[in-house]
Parts: sequence; C-alpha cells; structure tokens
Amino acid sequence: MNYLKTKQVTWTGEPHQEAIQLLQQEGKVIVCPTKVGYIIAVSDKKGLERKFSAKNRKRNKPGVVLCSSLEQLQELAEWNDEIAAVYQDCWDNDVLFGAILPWKEAGKTYIPQDGAQELMMDTRATSCFVIKFGVPGEQIAKALWEEKRQLLFASSANPSGKGNRGLVEGIGEQIAAEADLIIESNDYVASIQPDKTAETRYEQGVMVSFVDASGKLIPQQGTQRSITPAPVLIRKGLAVDKIQLFLSEHFNSWDYRHGEYY
Repeated sequence: MNYLKTKQVTWTGEPHQEAIQLLQQEGKVIVCPTKVGYIIAVSDKKGLERKFSAKNRKRNKPGVVLCSSLEQLQELAEWNDEIAAVYQDCWDNDVLFGAILPWKEAGKTYIPQDGAQELMMDTRATSCFVIKFGVPGEQIAKALWEEKRQLLFASSANPSGKGNRGLVEGIGEQIAAEADLIIESNDYVASIQPDKTAETRYEQGVMVSFVDASGKLIPQQGTQRSITPAPVLIRKGLAVDKIQLFLSEHFNSWDYRHGEYY
C-alpha cells in the first residue's frame, strides 16, 4: 500500500491545523519537514513508543524537545547567561541549533505524566532543546505551546541507519505506515541548502553539550581560560561554521568532539 499517497498533505506555508489537532490527541505521530530533512514528531508517551517502534531505535539517546521561542526554552531548561547568549545569536540569525541541557524542576511539570519522561530524557535526565528547526514544525510547536502548554518531541524520520535525504519519499515504508499524517515540503527542505546536492547536504543540525559528565550544567566561564568542563560540540551539521563563531564569541574554552555522545 502506498501510505505516502493516503496520508500525505503538502505544506502551504500556513500552520497545519490537522497536524496540530492530531498532536493534541493521545498517541498521535506526524512526519514534518525541517531545515535538514524530515522528522517524526509526537507529544506523549504513546507517541514516543510508536516513534521508537517505527525506527527500530535504541532508547539511550536524549530526547529532542522542539522549542518555538526562547521564552519557552527558558521555562523548560536550566541555562546561564553565556549559554543564553549563544541561543540568542542563533535565534537572531535564524540558525538551527540544539543543545543538551538539564531540565528545570518547574519545566518537568510540562512533561505528560504518562511515563513520557523516561523516553525523552537520557540517563542523566537531560534532553536536547532545539530552536529554529524550520517553519513548518515551528508553527506546530508554537500552536501546541500557546494553546495547551504542550511539548513537541522529535526524532529524524530515518529508517534505522539510513537518511531520508530531505525527500518525503526517503522516510521509508515502516515510518510512513506508522504516521497518522505526513506533511510534505521537499521544496522547503531543498531551499535551505540550495547549493548542496543530496550527497553533500547536511542531514542534521549541530548539537552542543552544555552539561558535564553527570548531566549538571557547566559553570559560567567569565574571563577565565582553559576551563573544564566546557561546552562540547558533539555533532556537526547545518551552519556549523556560524555556531562555532558564536561559541567562540561567548566562551574562551570549548571543545570540538564530533560523535562523542552519538
């Protein structure tokens, strides 16, 4: 059966109301375009369970929380002025950015009380908080947060071990079968890296860890040098050059260790 044809809609530029309404129900799963390809997006434990099942994926990675504003991020996660400055630079320059941060105790109250917490945090109780991930998903995350203070959790819509290459056709039959709705916008994905081919484009965003080995927030550096623990760029991706510049402007010490966590 061609699930893409039966479940697929095309993004028009407006917030997709059906996707928003689905995610406000229990256990729903959508596929959505971002700046670096397609993601699976869910909002509760049943949705997370379906996501892991569709991807045949291990559960040891930190969950990804999609934030539609810096104000939302500040409510959810611990950070300090230096970390906030990097996020602000990314926000102001429309740069996709994700960082590993601890949850605020108050922020945890927004996590559905259905067991979702164990599936969207790692063993250190941290998650990856992502901003500027692409307009189609930003619109959905904004609506869920503003209407119901509901969170949006995400993972790449990749068959395990494969990329989707920025094409809705690349998400694979298993993910297409699991999804309740598939929002297509191959043109939007392609527009973000217009000078790249399917082989040379980044298929992921940059991820930086702002926590130490135990998951505690790294201390502020101020003017100190050669500080440990420090921010660690643990995954390169789209706009890595800009993000390295932002890190260098706000931290005297930070490490580049692509693949350290993943």
